[in-house]
Amino acid sequence: MKKILTLIVLCITTIAVAKPPKNQYVRISTAYGACIIRLYNETPKHRDNFIKLAKQGFYNGTLFHRVIQSFMIQGGDPDSKDTTKNKPGAELGNGDLKYTIPAEFNDSLYHKRGVLAAARDDNPAKASSGCQFYIVEGKRFTDADLDKLIAGRRMGRPIPASQREVYKSIGGSPHLDQNYTVYGEVVTGIDMVDRIAAVKKDERDRPLANIPMTVTMLSKHDCKELDKLLGLDK
Repeated sequence: MKKILTLIVLCITTIAVAKPPKNQYVRISTAYGACIIRLYNETPKHRDNFIKLAKQGFYNGTLFHRVIQSFMIQGGDPDSKDTTKNKPGAELGNGDLKYTIPAEFNDSLYHKRGVLAAARDDNPAKASSGCQFYIVEGKRFTDADLDKLIAGRRMGRPIPASQREVYKSIGGSPHLDQNYTVYGEVVTGIDMVDRIAAVKKDERDRPLANIPMTVTMLSKHDCKELDKLLGLDK
């Protein structure tokens, strides 16, 4: 009987240790600072793929190769780690993995300032790149600006009132909604995005000086602490 009880306790302990935190966070570090991003549980395919690549160290040494101020910064191209391709002035952005991720659109997830979203090519299904991503810096919009986007059919749907207020107050890139999958958001360190977006660049929007990144998963303990600070531990 004692042996059985011991086995039950061990099984319960193993399950408790193996269970991931309620929300998972990653840190992206650069010479321009670092930011911490919460990955959305509402987009599990994108979340799990990003976690897999981060744990493999795939992103370490890749560059933020395309930056547009008041819009976004893009990175994750595997070619940007290739010393024969990442010299300043060389074109980047075409590298990828041998798979895509099905789009995971969600009406509650949109391109407000600070979100993490998946880059993609022009495929009809709007499937995401297996590795390339961008972080929105964005800009503030007026109601007239947003109405113009809708009238010009740059928006695939009406903008809910609550999201309008966000686009007017903190900003974003609303014309990307429902066209690219949003799967996380910066919870601290958005100033890193602003600094990178402001660097000098060439005609392809590539920074004149390389901006490599390091991407790491936060520990289970740190994830729980962040959930408490953000009020997401309920």
